[in-house]
Amino acid sequence: MPRELVDGATAIVRGAVDAGCSFFAGYPITPATPVFVGMVRELAARGGVAVEGEDEIASLGFCIGASMAGRKAMTATSGPGISLMSEQIGLAIMAEVPLVIVDCERLGPATGGATTPAQGDVQFLRWGTSGGVPVAVLVPASVPDCYELTQEAFNLAEDLRMPVFLLVDKDVVLGRETVDASAYVAVEPRSRRLAASGAEPYQPYRFDRPEEVPAFAPVGGPWQVRVNTSTHDPAGILTKLPAAVDALNRHLHAKVAARERALARLRLEVPQGADTLVVGYGSTGRAVEEAARRARRSGRPLAWATLLTLWPLAVGPLSRAMAQVRRVVVAELNLGLMRRELEPLAPAGVAVEGLNRVDGRPLMPEQILQAAGVNA
Repeated sequence: MPRELVDGATAIVRGAVDAGCSFFAGYPITPATPVFVGMVRELAARGGVAVEGEDEIASLGFCIGASMAGRKAMTATSGPGISLMSEQIGLAIMAEVPLVIVDCERLGPATGGATTPAQGDVQFLRWGTSGGVPVAVLVPASVPDCYELTQEAFNLAEDLRMPVFLLVDKDVVLGRETVDASAYVAVEPRSRRLAASGAEPYQPYRFDRPEEVPAFAPVGGPWQVRVNTSTHDPAGILTKLPAAVDALNRHLHAKVAARERALARLRLEVPQGADTLVVGYGSTGRAVEEAARRARRSGRPLAWATLLTLWPLAVGPLSRAMAQVRRVVVAELNLGLMRRELEPLAPAGVAVEGLNRVDGRPLMPEQILQAAGVNA
C-alpha cells in the first residue's frame, strides 16, 4: 500500500471534498489556516466556491446562506473565532441549517497561545450559545480520523439538519504522520432530505414527532421558504403561542437526544486483568493509544478508551468499561473538563482521577503509563 507523510488539515480538506462540500468561508487564524488554504485550493479546482470573510461572524453567515441555498458548507476557525461565531451558531441551530464548523483548538482564553496545544474548548462548544440545545461534537485523534470524521460530520449535519462541530486540537491538525493508504475510511455521502412536491404548501419546520427532522427546501427553489431565528411555528412564522413554543423547543432537543446512542463513538479496549482504564481524546487519545500499545508489548494489561465524540458521550460503553476496573484516569490538556462528565458514570468504589497538563506542552505516553501505574 502507498504511504504518505501528511497532516490533519490535509485530511480534513480531503474529507470535506469527498463528503460533497462545495462551499467554504473562513477567516485566517492559527492553527486553522491550513484548512482555509486547502479548501480555497481544492474548491477552486473543482468548481466550488471558497470565500475569505471579513471576519469569523461574516464567514459563518456566508456558510448559513450557502447551506440554505442547498450547498454543503463548512468553515474553520479557532477559539477566538468560535467566540465571535456564538450568535451565528445559535442562528443555525434555531433555523435548522446543516453545516460543519471545524474548531482547531489552541491555548486560550482570548488570543491565548496561537501555536500552543490545548483542549480548553470542549465545554465551550457544548454550551457556547444560548438555549442549552444539544450539539454534536466529533473529535479526531489522528490523520485518518480527521478524514473519516469530517465525512461523518457532513452526514450528521444533513441527517440532523443542524450545525455539527469537528473539534481538532493543534497537534492533530498541524502534526504530520506517516499514513498507509489503507488507513483511510471512505464514508458514503448522504444527501439532504428534500421536501416532496405536492398539493400542500411547504412548511420548512414541520414535524409530526418531536425527534423528526423537517424536510428541507432550498431558498430560490419552487417553494416559499422562511428562515426565522425567532421562535416560530411550522411555517416559519414568529409565534408566542405556548403550544407552538413548547413543541419547537422540545423538537430541537429531541432530534439529537433520540439519536445519542447511534451518534456516540469511541475506540475502547478492556483486556482481562486490567484494573485501570485511561481515557483520552484528540491528541491525548493518541498518546493513550501509544501507551496501551507499550503496555501490551510488555505484557501488562491496560484498559483504554479514545473518545471520538464528546457530545453525545458514549455513556453505555464507558459505564460498562468502568464497571470492570478499579480506577479511571482521564488524560486532558485542561484541568478536567471531560473528567467531570465521566465521574457520574463511575460505579461506587471506582475512583476517577485526572492527568492534566496546561503548560502548553503535550501529554506523553510515558506520563500516561506512570499515572496508570504500569511499568512498560
